[in-house]
Amino acid sequence: MKICKRIMKMFMISFMFIFSFLTLSIEISQAYPIYAQQSYTNPRAANGRLACANCHLAEKPIQIESPKAVLPNKVFEVAVKIPYPQDAKQILGNGQLSGLNVGAVVILPEGFKLAPNKLISKEIQEKNKGIYISPYSSNQDNILVVGPVSGDLHKEITFPILAPDPATNKKVNFLKYPIYVGANRGRGQIYPTGEKSNNNIITSSFEGQIREIQYLEKGETLITVINSNGQEIKQNIPKGLSLIVSQKDNIKLDQPLTKDPNVGGFGQTDTEIVLQDPNRIIGFIIFAFSVLFTQIIFVIKKKQFEKVQAAELKF
Repeated sequence: MKICKRIMKMFMISFMFIFSFLTLSIEISQAYPIYAQQSYTNPRAANGRLACANCHLAEKPIQIESPKAVLPNKVFEVAVKIPYPQDAKQILGNGQLSGLNVGAVVILPEGFKLAPNKLISKEIQEKNKGIYISPYSSNQDNILVVGPVSGDLHKEITFPILAPDPATNKKVNFLKYPIYVGANRGRGQIYPTGEKSNNNIITSSFEGQIREIQYLEKGETLITVINSNGQEIKQNIPKGLSLIVSQKDNIKLDQPLTKDPNVGGFGQTDTEIVLQDPNRIIGFIIFAFSVLFTQIIFVIKKKQFEKVQAAELKF
């Protein structure tokens, strides 16, 4: 009996552990950029458009800073800047206002990847405090994603990158490579299911005259409209949105009823980086010194020739 009870106890503990793990996984999967990772094998389409732009419809600028050339097997920084006004506030799913969150994706050339912690300097670690950078998938460690994180604290995200070594990676050569970057600030306007979020302008679902505007206890607004047939039609406005219409106004179908709550947006850009061969640098330095040495010899010889000519003229 005791053995049976122990077995049953172990079974229940295992069951609860598995159930908790699955529940946690489901909760985590509701956050972006999981949406893109689940739906797109590669976040960059053939036309260059990044998947994030499918949900973040507004366009905003971003900036990228990276070295023009790097040596193999060396760590370098790619800094993504996501500017927006400090006082900007976004509307949440519950209608409350809060500071903007930000996220970014960096698509590196094949062979480039996130630098291991032991190679990252303390300065970079301090910059990235509170930021978790992860590969896009287990098969694509050259694509890095981060977010959502607080935009008030992280308007600039630094990605520590380890350059590949062609001596050990035969797929990599000493060439010029592109780096693609995308970054967003604020919530998106469309969910992956195709439904609109509350971070959108609400438009009229019918036309007629507004008879009554009711402000409900939960913060929502109920608009009652009389159409041309004299029928009463009601439309609910989510909490947190500001109306731009008044009672007795005549409205048309698809006419905006609220201000645009979206203060964020998505932007993408690209740059180029050269994986430089150290032997080429050494060869160039030797060539430059040889040219400089030759020029100096020519100048010295010219001075000697001028002295000989001057001496011959005296005689």
